[in-house]
Amino acid sequence: MTDWPGATRISGGRRSSLRNSRLLAAVLLWLSAVLVAFPFVWMIRSSIMPSRMVMKFPPVWIPPTVTFESYSKLLLHQPFLHYIFNSLLVAVVVTAGQMIISSMAAYAFARLRFPGRDKLFLLYLATMVIPTQVTLIPQYVLVSRLGWIDSYAALTIPFLSSAFITFLLRQFFLSIPQELEDAARMDGAGYFRIYSTIILPLAGPALATGALLSFIGTWTSFLWPLIVTRSKDMRTVPVGLASFVQEMGVADYGQIMAGSVLSMLPMFILFVLLQRFIVQSLATSGLKG
Repeated sequence: MTDWPGATRISGGRRSSLRNSRLLAAVLLWLSAVLVAFPFVWMIRSSIMPSRMVMKFPPVWIPPTVTFESYSKLLLHQPFLHYIFNSLLVAVVVTAGQMIISSMAAYAFARLRFPGRDKLFLLYLATMVIPTQVTLIPQYVLVSRLGWIDSYAALTIPFLSSAFITFLLRQFFLSIPQELEDAARMDGAGYFRIYSTIILPLAGPALATGALLSFIGTWTSFLWPLIVTRSKDMRTVPVGLASFVQEMGVADYGQIMAGSVLSMLPMFILFVLLQRFIVQSLATSGLKG
């Protein structure tokens, strides 16, 4: 069969258009990557150069000499390791509490049948749209009357449950085949056994994603720890970094940047460890959505 004379030109035009589209997409992706990575590169660069050169204008993009003076001053003259310990303890406790409580609530909303379940779930989700500033004062008054100010209880107990994590896990639990639960119930398994031996093992990717989001949200929290802590011993990393300016009277940007780099390491390590589960969770949600 003879090809149409203009078919070659049309095919070549389509290939050229596709090539241009891919090139444009690659350029946009690289620009986005540079914009996202620039603050982190600037932070690392500022932490390994003399403090007097950090805010110099015009900026010195490449440090003339690499020094870890800011890290040594931060670790030797500031209780920064104790701040990291506080943040790590609070983040681990809150993450564990949210995973346990929110997963139980998600299982109840996804699998159990009781009057008003869906309306109660909608009411539970409605708490997500309430601004934090609205509940800040009542929450502080409650914590103060309980005598929890400047304690780990104030930093952890009010956040042991999460409506968003409950919603995330519930949606994943709904995708688990009902036949597995019916078979387990025929073998005499109760609700808690089904929840612990069937639902949770199959929900590993969703649990990993929820744990990462919970850990990052708690680790980077600033306003609430700033309000409920009084002493240096109870400060978390964000509050500790903010206090450097007040205590020294002048902003030592080298120490601040060094502290920021060190504060990122736990989140980076956790993300690397859970990356496979997060990708699996997103891919599964996309296939079933």
